[in-house]
Amino acid sequence: MRKNNIQTSNSNGYKIIAVDDEMGIVDSLSIFLKRSGYDFVGVTNPMEAIERVKNEHFDLMILDFIMDPIHGDKVVEEIRKFNKELYILLLTGHKDLAPPLETIRKLDIQGYCEKSDKFDQLLLLIESGIKSIAQMNEIKRMNEELSDTYEKLEKAYLDSIQTLRYTVEAKDPYTRGHSDRVSSYSVLIGKKLKLSEDDLKTLEVGGLFHDIGKIGIPDSILLKEAKLTDDEYSQIKNHPSIGAHILCNAEVFKDIIPIVKHHHEKYDGTGYPGRLKGDDIPYLARITAVADTFDAMTSKRTYRNALPLEVVRAEIEKCSGTQFDPDIAKAFIDILDNDYEEIKKIQEMYA
Repeated sequence: MRKNNIQTSNSNGYKIIAVDDEMGIVDSLSIFLKRSGYDFVGVTNPMEAIERVKNEHFDLMILDFIMDPIHGDKVVEEIRKFNKELYILLLTGHKDLAPPLETIRKLDIQGYCEKSDKFDQLLLLIESGIKSIAQMNEIKRMNEELSDTYEKLEKAYLDSIQTLRYTVEAKDPYTRGHSDRVSSYSVLIGKKLKLSEDDLKTLEVGGLFHDIGKIGIPDSILLKEAKLTDDEYSQIKNHPSIGAHILCNAEVFKDIIPIVKHHHEKYDGTGYPGRLKGDDIPYLARITAVADTFDAMTSKRTYRNALPLEVVRAEIEKCSGTQFDPDIAKAFIDILDNDYEEIKKIQEMYA
């Protein structure tokens, strides 16, 4: 079959593809639309048209309904599998031959008209379509600009909070590497529990910032090597609430605030700051709690050496159902028993 794909040199920037197995219709549309300032591609083979749309950009398609080897509705059905945005106008030899309105809606065909020697009605539909396309392009452009601006603001805020995190780590040698390990352990547990990618990302970021509130704890308490007094311990227990307050004004951190605020809650309701119990504790915070405790027990402190793995494992098992969510504790013990190499990799990375 022959095809006409000559493009005008006086283009208005919009590219139209017409598909009709009658070459006379394609030729007439070519002359008419080029005079109107459109880039034009005419195709007489509907199968070829599908491939052209797949591999080239077109703003609008004019499509005959009754064609060989497939009708126009089947062409649209194939195109909608990979292109949801193409504006499509359907041509029919007679209104009685048009597809049902339900089909037009289902396939997101924007309009149709009967074939005619004159193209006045078609041109009105095309001009209306181009206006819609122009508006959608402008909305898309504005959204992209807003997205870019938001990403820059998000990065600037993230950088600021990272600076605070590094300030905490500079104050407290124990914290250095701790947040990275808690983040990695939390993701490891999340994967064992088959959580979604979004939840894994929240666990990752939440682990990094879970102790950010320690920026508000006096150095005399944070760095004290002797046993803390009851009053000093009470101040330490404020760090989850302080961290949540630091992050609360940024939309980007809304998903991790439950982790930051509640990673010291206990499953039996004896934790802090909210004394939440069981399922009232945010699920991702329950995961971070296990990761946080494991790292605390396996890290060298000023007042003790790192605890042996068998002691740590037994402690987690003993605290299942009291300090820890039993299902999460079980998943972590499974990691210790069967995937300990992953734990060792994390420890070596953030030693």
